Amino acid sequence: MFDFDFDALRRIGWNDRLADALATAFTCCDAAAAASLRLLRLTEVHRDRLVADDGHASFGVRALPAFERTLRFEDAVLAVGDWVLARKDAHRNAWIEARLAPRRAITRRDADGRRHAIVSHVDTALFVMGLDADFNPRRIERYLLLAPPGVQPVVVLTKADLVAPDPQVREAMVADERDALLARLGGGLPVVSVDATSPSAALVLAPWLEPGHTLVLLGSSGAGKSTLTNALLARREQDTGAVRVRDLRGQHTTTARSLHRLPGGACVIDTPGLRALRPDVDADTLARSFDDIDRLAPRCRFRDCTHDREPGCAVRDGVDADRLRNFHKLRRELGRDTMTALDRRRRAEWAFSGRQGAERARAKRGER
Repeated sequence: MFDFDFDALRRIGWNDRLADALATAFTCCDAAAAASLRLLRLTEVHRDRLVADDGHASFGVRALPAFERTLRFEDAVLAVGDWVLARKDAHRNAWIEARLAPRRAITRRDADGRRHAIVSHVDTALFVMGLDADFNPRRIERYLLLAPPGVQPVVVLTKADLVAPDPQVREAMVADERDALLARLGGGLPVVSVDATSPSAALVLAPWLEPGHTLVLLGSSGAGKSTLTNALLARREQDTGAVRVRDLRGQHTTTARSLHRLPGGACVIDTPGLRALRPDVDADTLARSFDDIDRLAPRCRFRDCTHDREPGCAVRDGVDADRLRNFHKLRRELGRDTMTALDRRRRAEWAFSGRQGAERARAKRGER
């Protein structure tokens, strides 16, 4: 039905699961121009330019004005990893006419609550965290909320060489950190440690590097994402930089997302660190990410237990206390994100009334 070079497209992540999405997108294009359509994958998305790959080479593309209007109407944007249909005009410029429906897309919310796509069509999300000052279990729990159903989350610990100078001591300390994180996260999540500067990282991550699979690296600045990308590529392609000496924090060496072909047939998307992370989640996603809490909740004495101060709470007895505090914090954030403008106004009015009542009570008691 389609005259595309699928062997070449598999080098950039094409797989047979996308066939139905391709058929749907194909019907949205002009029939007279169908023969000249090309199937491409976006490898870079910048404010002023797009870069795509057809499995043979990368080149610049642009979106047709009509397609841009469609995106604005849908309140959507193009993202790295998107599959698009494009054609070249008489001047050899490639124009995007349609895209395949984004699947397994990773999104987040900005400060205004609007959704933004980070990447799309990914199979595995590698959440990278350094074993130096970057190590923060609460942050990794927040990052894990980004993984939608169908995307395999994997925690990757880097910078083991900074834990201790002695190899045996270092190996034992890394194992302890890994086991503690496994226990905190419930034990059902893959947690691996790698030397991001060594080709051995590809061997550790081999179970997720199958041909046709797409991985995305997510984590804070300075966690070692670009260094790990270079290790998987077996060449230096991404710029890397040292962390700041004064606080050991990353310095945003990577400034844009980019998709790269790996030697074994998989693809990896490198991403810059996120300064502010607000996952685009609902109550079901939160429960799925904290499934250990969800499993223990039916054992609580009270059916409506909030796992805070109630007696007979099985969750408090069985879940790491700091993990539970993080769960409560994320649930409060979720509640704020799902509030309507009217709800926020009423909440502000109730808070104002509460403060006034407290002031009147203090005045009656003669307190200032």
